[in-house]
Amino acid sequence: MLKIENFSKSFGGLKAIDGFNLELGSNDIHGIIGPNGAGKTTVFNLITGIYPTDTGRIWLGDAEVTGLPSDDLCRLGISRTFQNIRLFKQMTVWDNILTAFHQRIGYGFWDAAFHLSRFKKREQQISVESLEFLERFGLAERRDELAENLPYGEQRRLEIARALATNPRILLLDEPAAGMNPTEVEGLIGLIRDIHRDFELSILLIEHHMPVVMKLCQHVQVMDFGRTIATGDPHSVINDPLVIKAYLGDPEEIL
Repeated sequence: MLKIENFSKSFGGLKAIDGFNLELGSNDIHGIIGPNGAGKTTVFNLITGIYPTDTGRIWLGDAEVTGLPSDDLCRLGISRTFQNIRLFKQMTVWDNILTAFHQRIGYGFWDAAFHLSRFKKREQQISVESLEFLERFGLAERRDELAENLPYGEQRRLEIARALATNPRILLLDEPAAGMNPTEVEGLIGLIRDIHRDFELSILLIEHHMPVVMKLCQHVQVMDFGRTIATGDPHSVINDPLVIKAYLGDPEEIL
């Protein structure tokens, strides 16, 4: 589904990413872990076209998408959330969801200007789909509230719902459990499982909460100083001496 070959990125004299490779299979959940500053979010920014790569290539299915801008990548099926939630906070919950349909709106300027039948039909479809997303994520009753007034956990759910509304093939989640209490984290794990099952998509996950990684991910990749130091299933990775030294500490404390 997604293949990355030899990503590298420097900022000034700092080598943030050095020879990063990844293969994400269809319907996989792949975790990326590592200490702060390891380069995890930079990898997401390279995948989604926010930063250009210094070296490296990326394929989505059989198509090479190296160098494409973020909006093209979104149309092709790559969507993401952010470590620091990026909602349109002065817009309502409803309007935040509606923005996700812009890139597949399906009608033109004159259709909208004169409220032609194509415009009316598509707007009705978008309204139905938007409400379905809000109901699924428990946000329908908050649809008219400003996004900034939602509790933190609901803001996170809204951001995930908006990403899914773009109809992705691959969903990138950047520390979705950050700032959540244990009860919210358990709810998030269930939500991600449901998303993975019901939407039949691949998920690439950055996360510091190891219980989230252990319960969700089929494969884990560990980064340190911009390089991959270990890959494998979660249980083998947490017992890797290099990973323990760089990041995890005592494996017994994780479980």
